[in-house]
Amino acid sequence: MKLATWNVNGIRARQAQVQEWIEHERPDVVCLQEIKATSDQIPMFLCELEGYWCYWHGGKGYSGVALHVSKAFAPERPPFVHPDFDYEQRIVTVDVSSALGPLTVASVYVPNGGKDFPAKMNFLEAMDAFAVSHGAAGKTIVMMGDMNVARTERDVHPKERKPRAIGQLPEERAIVERILSRGLVDVGRALDPDNDGLFTWWAPWRNMRQRNIGWRLDYVFATESLARRATACPVQKDVGTSDHAPVIAVFS
Repeated sequence: MKLATWNVNGIRARQAQVQEWIEHERPDVVCLQEIKATSDQIPMFLCELEGYWCYWHGGKGYSGVALHVSKAFAPERPPFVHPDFDYEQRIVTVDVSSALGPLTVASVYVPNGGKDFPAKMNFLEAMDAFAVSHGAAGKTIVMMGDMNVARTERDVHPKERKPRAIGQLPEERAIVERILSRGLVDVGRALDPDNDGLFTWWAPWRNMRQRNIGWRLDYVFATESLARRATACPVQKDVGTSDHAPVIAVFS
């Protein structure tokens, strides 16, 4: 099973890149964030990808998220499950029956908090409640996407560490750790525990990406039983022109 996530930072600016990436990787589930477009603003091939069930949740002027499920992976269209929280098209979830058992996959964009920090904290709290409810029901979940929080100090390049910067605040990190304590695993870090250069976002200036002076903001959080079957979770640093890189998790 291959699950992929990418904050494309505007799907209309990267239409060809997204299509080429999906055709090359053929993930079983594709999660996109910051699509910044409604379905009628983009070519049909992006919203109705051949071989995929598509769930498009974007709005004009808002971040927007999308989720695509391979028809080979799920022959019958998985049900869309709208969570109790949403906040301007920032989460979309589906229930999937797979060879690894039933699971709920969520494409998540946590607001960055620069304009409305309380809204960001409320969203993170709602994510925690979402994790609690699924754990209590014994469900397997994968929450993946742009969480807009660098989980620890090592998830930010030393040149970018700022104790009071949004995205690095102790109160944000505390909620992320609480979410993970609900029986979830940060798959990327679990598989690459000693990599101090594991970043997924770079400021788009001064060759920050080329110099790998970045932050790790994009994650795959998976239920422990599923995470134990993870075999790879690379950051595709050289893919695309978004300020975020795709992350792909592979499970045996």
